[in-house]
Amino acid sequence: MVMSERLKKKMSVLEIPIWGGYLRSQWETHFASHLSEKDKEDIFLNDEGGYLWHLFSYNRKEHLEKSAAIQAFIKQPKGSCFLFYQHSNYALRLENADKLTIQDLHDQSDVYIVSVDFSWTYVVTHEKDWIGPYFSRLTS
Repeated sequence: MVMSERLKKKMSVLEIPIWGGYLRSQWETHFASHLSEKDKEDIFLNDEGGYLWHLFSYNRKEHLEKSAAIQAFIKQPKGSCFLFYQHSNYALRLENADKLTIQDLHDQSDVYIVSVDFSWTYVVTHEKDWIGPYFSRLTS
C-alpha cells in the first residue's frame, strides 16, 4: 500500500510530489546550519549517496537515538508535519498527524518526519538494526 493511502485512513494527507528537494534543503538549513561546507563534506551530508541523517550518525548535532528517539517521537505533539525521503522528490504534508505512529513507518527507510516549523525531526534510516532512528529538536 502506498504511504499516502495508508495515512489517509488516519489523518489529512496532501501529496506534494515535487517538494522533496525543497524539504531536504530546508531541513539542512534548520538542522545543519552550524556546520561549514567543509564539515558537511566531511560527513557526506550532500554527496551523491550521502544522507542528511549523517548529521546525527557523525554526532554533529544533539539527538536521541534508538529507543530514546522512538519514545520522544511517540510523545511529541505532531500537529502538522512533512514526510519526505532522502532519495525521492515525493513528499507529504500531514495535518492532525498526532495519529502518526512508529508502526506507520515500519516499512520505510531514509524517511524524515519534520514539523512544519522545522522545530523537531524524526528520521528512520535504512540501517534499521544498526543506526537510528533519530530524533532531534532545535534548541533556541
